Amino acid sequence: MSVFIRPAYSKWPWYNAQLRDAVGAMSEEQLAMTPMPERWPAWATVGHTACQRVFWLCDFAGEPGAETTRFTNAGFDCPGDDDLEHVLSAAELVEALDSTFRIVEACLDRWTFEMLDEEISHPEWGETRAYTRGSLIQRVYTHDVWHTAELNEVLGPAGAPLIELWD
Repeated sequence: MSVFIRPAYSKWPWYNAQLRDAVGAMSEEQLAMTPMPERWPAWATVGHTACQRVFWLCDFAGEPGAETTRFTNAGFDCPGDDDLEHVLSAAELVEALDSTFRIVEACLDRWTFEMLDEEISHPEWGETRAYTRGSLIQRVYTHDVWHTAELNEVLGPAGAPLIELWD
């Protein structure tokens, strides 16, 4: 009997909801804030977070769904990494988090523990290192948490409520 991986990531949907709700409540001024001068504005950090879900799960691991997001070219056109000029609003970021999390949800419901040891690589991209499916999902999960904490670096000084993931 195959066991799907959702129980191992049971809090991730809640984490995503906390993030999307906080982003949805942010003003344009808060979204433009940076935690430090050399870092991206909050909108770019959130957009990057959503876009990297598409890159790792769709572009790299071959999962479907990229076309249902604004990041149909995630390998080359992500906020922050590649684009700091097309500012995304709170509503656009909420939509991006929702649409990309549907891809995450599909993986949680389709991937089994047996699948986590499968290796995925893309030598056509010049990538010779193989990643396991398990390391990819863990990478996306920890990336979400990392950038949520980074967003708190903007929210705290702005006097906005922090995103509490361990409540």
